Amino acid sequence: MTDQPVFVLSGELQALEPAGFATEAEFQELLARHPRVLDFGSLADGRPLRLTLVAREMGVPTSADGGAVYALDHLFVDADGVPTLVEVKRATDTRIRREVVGQMLDYAANAARYWPAALLRRSFEDTCAKDGRPLEEAYRDLLGEGPVDEFWATVEERLAAGQMRLLFVADRFPLELRAIVEFLNRQLRQTDVYAVELTQYRGDGDLRVLVPRVHGEVATAAKSPSSARTSRRTTREEMDAAIRARRDPDVRRTATALLDHAASRGRLEPGTARYPSMRMYYPVSGRTLPVATVSLYGDPAKDDISFAFGSLAHHLGRERAARFAADLPPVPGLKERLAALPAKGYNAWPHATLSTVAAEPGALDGILAAIQGLIDGP
Repeated sequence: MTDQPVFVLSGELQALEPAGFATEAEFQELLARHPRVLDFGSLADGRPLRLTLVAREMGVPTSADGGAVYALDHLFVDADGVPTLVEVKRATDTRIRREVVGQMLDYAANAARYWPAALLRRSFEDTCAKDGRPLEEAYRDLLGEGPVDEFWATVEERLAAGQMRLLFVADRFPLELRAIVEFLNRQLRQTDVYAVELTQYRGDGDLRVLVPRVHGEVATAAKSPSSARTSRRTTREEMDAAIRARRDPDVRRTATALLDHAASRGRLEPGTARYPSMRMYYPVSGRTLPVATVSLYGDPAKDDISFAFGSLAHHLGRERAARFAADLPPVPGLKERLAALPAKGYNAWPHATLSTVAAEPGALDGILAAIQGLIDGP
């Protein structure tokens, strides 16, 4: 950053001098109100990037059954469902040199584990309420006519896969932090890391000019095409092809039966993870809700079905979620995860491997019966 002024020519030439932010709170409030100063790059389809605030001081837990231990300065999302984590520091803060890097990585690692879709949605809607912004307007600006439940499920999936942006924002960056950011951005395959230097200039009266400079974009451009984040969606044909590649005929039958059940009684939504996955939506209490996801990984032994209890508890209440948990069969592995749900406030995705479901007598029929009970229940 240079200490030279910038000039505004409007009739007369006016010099605007560099001016720091008086407090970190002022800096943070500016970003919350004007996220466009962080809009660089584009969405997967080429549209301009437009970040939308989910929450300020977003709580970050470090365990499934604990409360927030840390607070991220800002969490934003874009229309592709990519979360953007932002930490703000002024140049006068000595933590800007190295401590802030460990802090951000701590936040990202725990957010990927402990931010379910229901929490993210609730945080966004709470922010809209505090700002006096109608939800319909907020969602229309963010998604157009896109489905809300699917969007937040996508955000959760991206977090779990490490598909996110980490932004360090400051009025001035030391060279060593810029070097760390560029190194991380080269090494991390799914996560983009940037340092955004936001210089403020002030003139007469209330005139202010903000000039952002982004560090780390060269490293992003150098990432291999195979590692670049995309918004591709799994098709049913791709899922069926992956299922046919499984050696165990019982696993193939189980996966197909789960997908066919959702296709006939609800709907299937494509997953956006790097591995083939599809979400199972069903009509429950007058709305269509995500109930489970079937995922097929590189290692077939890890193929699983996971249940969207965070979303169910958010929309239907914990009592209804608890009844659904009780109706699911006591499959090894799943049984223990279901037992831990009350302590987690039902904000979790308990899962069972498809091989375990296939091997356990009556497990597949039990899962389908529990889902049907959820559809039919009060």
